[in-house]
Amino acid sequence: MAETDYYKLLGLSKGASKSEIKKAYRKLAMKYHPDQAKGDPAAEEKFKKISEAYAVLSDDEKRKQYDTFGSAGFKQRYSQEDIFRNFDLGDILKEFGFGSNIFGGRGGGVRFSFGGGANPFGGAGSYGGTQTRAKGSDLVYEMPLTLQEIATGVSKTVSLQHGGQTQRISVQIPKGLITGKKVRLSGKGEASPYGGAPGDLFIRSRVVPHPVFQMDQYDLTIDREIKLTQALLGTTIEVPTLDGGSINLKIPPGTRHKTRMRLARKGLPHMKSSEQGNLYVRILIPFPKHLTDKQTEIVKQLADTGI
Repeated sequence: MAETDYYKLLGLSKGASKSEIKKAYRKLAMKYHPDQAKGDPAAEEKFKKISEAYAVLSDDEKRKQYDTFGSAGFKQRYSQEDIFRNFDLGDILKEFGFGSNIFGGRGGGVRFSFGGGANPFGGAGSYGGTQTRAKGSDLVYEMPLTLQEIATGVSKTVSLQHGGQTQRISVQIPKGLITGKKVRLSGKGEASPYGGAPGDLFIRSRVVPHPVFQMDQYDLTIDREIKLTQALLGTTIEVPTLDGGSINLKIPPGTRHKTRMRLARKGLPHMKSSEQGNLYVRILIPFPKHLTDKQTEIVKQLADTGI
């Protein structure tokens, strides 16, 4: 399905106000209205497109749906009949100084008495001769997932209420379904009240906080403490990994507090890709609050050496 950028059609940015939308449409309508275009088919087609854009962007709910789901998602939810429902373009054009007949009295012109929802550019409830019926509403189900489940993938069961009855749906969660990512189950949404296809069910991930690993997209971070002497002299520490294993990590001499060391491809797998995030080990070096007499003596000796 071809993408349609309604804002671009009207020469606007996404944050345009309602007055800016109306002003932009009026300017373009004055240019491309068939009364002005004098039979130019390209101008008539342009007029149809900008009128559709205005019908969507001038309606708060339609604009919200368009901004949320984009062009393709919006067209799945709204037929041409839905787009022009309760949209009196005739009155709007009269306000701009045009008559009610879109084609200025030319043969086959379509009048704007379509407040009930007919498409002004074709037969009632159709566009381009094709009958369309509104799709049912989509549903979004937010599913909590652990880091381990995201790392390996998992099968889950979702319980939904449809018409007073509980429907249980088995869902295969793929690897890499981090927070905000979605899986679409076609036809598992709400039934259409107009006899069209049912909507879709979107499973959206919400990652449950982990007691050890911190998450940033596909990368993980873990904190590990070492002693001051280990930081000065170097050491090797054991770092746990998300799969339950561990890796020996060499800490070089002179490592500073909060240094981040990278373990490549030990993070979360990317969704639908062979790529994998990294595991970052943040080295923490706590300073002792109190020193024994012996420790104080040794530190003084170190101070004498210039350290």
